[in-house]
Amino acid sequence: MSVESPHRNSRIKRFFKKLGPGLVTGAADDDPSGITTYSQSGAQFGFAQLWSALYQLPLLIAIQEACARIGAVTGKGLSGVIKDNYTKKVLMGVVSLVVVANMINIGADIGAVASAIQLIINVPFAFIAILVSLIIVLLEVHISYKKYVNILKWLALALLAYPVTAIMISAPWGEIFRATIFPEIHFSFEYFFIITAVFGTTITPYMFFWESSTQVEEENYKHIKKDENNRPIISRHFLSNMRLDNTMGMIASQVAQWFIIIVTASVLFRGGIHNIATASDAAKALEPLMTSLGAPGGLAKVLFAIGIVGLGMLAIPVLAGSSGYALAEAFGWKEGLSRKFGHAKSFYTVIILSTLLGLLFNFIGIDPIKALVYASVFNGIAAVPLIFLIAKINSNKNILGEHSGGAMSKFFTWLTFIVMLCSALGLLYTFL
Repeated sequence: MSVESPHRNSRIKRFFKKLGPGLVTGAADDDPSGITTYSQSGAQFGFAQLWSALYQLPLLIAIQEACARIGAVTGKGLSGVIKDNYTKKVLMGVVSLVVVANMINIGADIGAVASAIQLIINVPFAFIAILVSLIIVLLEVHISYKKYVNILKWLALALLAYPVTAIMISAPWGEIFRATIFPEIHFSFEYFFIITAVFGTTITPYMFFWESSTQVEEENYKHIKKDENNRPIISRHFLSNMRLDNTMGMIASQVAQWFIIIVTASVLFRGGIHNIATASDAAKALEPLMTSLGAPGGLAKVLFAIGIVGLGMLAIPVLAGSSGYALAEAFGWKEGLSRKFGHAKSFYTVIILSTLLGLLFNFIGIDPIKALVYASVFNGIAAVPLIFLIAKINSNKNILGEHSGGAMSKFFTWLTFIVMLCSALGLLYTFL
């Protein structure tokens, strides 16, 4: 036993060393916007949209793998690749779309973090929102993102409260697995509004730009050699590790979504709460966990707040960072969270302005909880043209050479485009 244990530990360490940008992206995918949207889905429709967690998984893996591979193969982020191969109008249209979507999402996430903190501390919303924004900006500018993530990932473990709650409440697993495998579609505006939000908060624009650019940073960090055309010389082993990292991150994201819908459907929907109007409403889903542990039900608010704060402070820098990468590559600025502020002033200025403009979004009279769901819907619509472009690049041998997408990759990236387009069109149709 004493001989095997160190060997087993070294294998586990080697496995976790392979995890990087993909895992961070997957964790950031379950940001406050995601948690609230999935909670609203469970509260409003019970298990009816549970299938989305299963059927989104191959689409999410495919599109994020394509983005990561584009960055790894070209040595450029998505914005840089578009700049080199498409017109300026296409580049500016794409960059504008992601920057606006990110700003709305940042604003909604800042509001969610502030509302969650208010569940624990009775402090004015405006004060908390401003303080949170300043803390995030200072940390992102002055601390390396790797160190920042290492601090916050422990707070993200609060998401484990959802699977634990699902086990403790004796959920109807037969009904749950049926709803997971067999899609239930309601042709109503309300249904398509939420399902578009679910798809939009899961397969979301900022993740495309973030993962392609952080793959480039990962290559720089590992000192990957480049050829005469300044393109990285990457091995099959490197690509294999990249795919493992991406797949693990996306699976973690979808498992979290699945359990959030299960718990909110079991506790809120069946308890007669069909609309989440406040952070307190969403926190009620975790009350059975507190009760089963012999703790006061009110502690559910604390647990919910920890998860929202941790994931919000993880996701907001990712959102602002993806805007920074997109604009920096479009205009040829120096970029990268590995650089000091003085060496990438324009890049960091975009991050600071994105965060502060997002903060202002909270002072125009929009309810923070509604803002989260609306931000997800906007992302679901904005993602459609972006996915179309990613699918084209993924299929282009002139851009990716021997590393262009294979048959499976092409099939699922184009399928992702079709599904997201149908979701947006279904929303428009039911609205009209």
